[in-house]
Amino acid sequence: MKEIIDYQTIKSVSGPLILVEGVKGVKYEELVEIILQNNETRRGKVLEINEDKALVQVFEGTSGIDPEKTKVRFLARGIKLGVGPDMLGRVFTGLGIPRDGYPDIVAEKYVDINGLPINPYSRNYPNEFIQTGISAIDGLNTLVRGQKLPIFSGSGLPHNKLAAQIARQAKVLGKEESFAVVFGTMGLTFEESEYFIQNFEETGALEKTVLFLNLADDPAIERIATPRVALTAAEYLAFEKDMHVLVILTDMTNYCEALREISAARKEIPGRRGYPGYLYTDLSTIYERSGRIKGKKGSITLIPILSMPEDDKTHPIPDLTGYITEGQIILSRILHKKNVSPPIDVLPSLSRLKDKGIGKGKTREDHADLFNQLFAAYARGKEAQELAVILGDAALTDIDKLYVKFAENFEERYISQDNYEDRDIEGTLDLGWELLTILPIQEMKRVREAYLKKYYLPLKKEK
Repeated sequence: MKEIIDYQTIKSVSGPLILVEGVKGVKYEELVEIILQNNETRRGKVLEINEDKALVQVFEGTSGIDPEKTKVRFLARGIKLGVGPDMLGRVFTGLGIPRDGYPDIVAEKYVDINGLPINPYSRNYPNEFIQTGISAIDGLNTLVRGQKLPIFSGSGLPHNKLAAQIARQAKVLGKEESFAVVFGTMGLTFEESEYFIQNFEETGALEKTVLFLNLADDPAIERIATPRVALTAAEYLAFEKDMHVLVILTDMTNYCEALREISAARKEIPGRRGYPGYLYTDLSTIYERSGRIKGKKGSITLIPILSMPEDDKTHPIPDLTGYITEGQIILSRILHKKNVSPPIDVLPSLSRLKDKGIGKGKTREDHADLFNQLFAAYARGKEAQELAVILGDAALTDIDKLYVKFAENFEERYISQDNYEDRDIEGTLDLGWELLTILPIQEMKRVREAYLKKYYLPLKKEK
């Protein structure tokens, strides 16, 4: 075992970083204790090693550190998380320290938070439907067990409400298997974090949830650890306790900002918009820890949420996230202004794995045809609305006006739903057919005749 030595050789202090000289046997990512002159102890992590020099990031900041009178102790271990079944129903800091006033959990073991992405050879293909109770997701951008499906939002849009609703309502249908939610927040305000805690407590969802909360005034280095801590807990629950785990991480933009802050403090050469050149690699080490593993019953399904700066989809954070993940759910500011809630813009949204999670035995036989028809009809209705704005209503044909009516009803009744309304997949599909009766049968070009006779014509006759 490595001997623990107290070093008093701080060479320089810069921002949140200290440079320690004359060190021996120190490793990358090693935990550090910094003992000040007044015996105050702070924590840190080794960011870089160069011969006998170690660059250390101090979690609590470097104010008050006197280089000549401060001791640095390298602990010969990385950040570890104590895991056990008792995690469910608990609230922790971004580093896994209880913040709900209850004692530490009884840990079965301690696991290094820097886990590895799942080996592609060991992966099992996602193919089981997860019901979120939200029609715009279940019906049109279906979430599949083991998928990575991010939500692209913007400043001021209700992504936190949507995240809480998904966490409350998500379930795997047709299986008597344990389901859990691991919820990690980064850089949230106290008010936002209290919203999540109270919401989960009041609805009873906290019993199946593990919360890791990193607040806006917490250190940037903790913000970088939070998603890794959350995924470490998820890996334990999924692959050792055979649970289906839904991981929700919000807000990944705050995570990337913390990464940029540390990169600037290290004087690294910046990449796009000042973010480090390794941003893609760093994000992939988080996202690729989700999925299914051959021979394991459990799974990790990941929903990272990020607020796009200036609603810009080409910004490095959403751009790189889109490359790594399997689709995206995009929230629209225009729909939000029209009081559509959740304001999911279904046209640019996409779930690349939806075809694997829908159909007979999973959702319903007509799901794929219905999805295609709803999507086409809504797109045609939006085009007609734009045409009316430019040329006036007189330029619209009678069928165009029906499509406009369909688009309006689709937004009001299908996309929009109450924050506590949990629609089952049958209800979502039936609502889709009901809305299609606004259009004549000759416009049903994407649905098989058998499904029209079974689902469309009976509703048309009732009207």
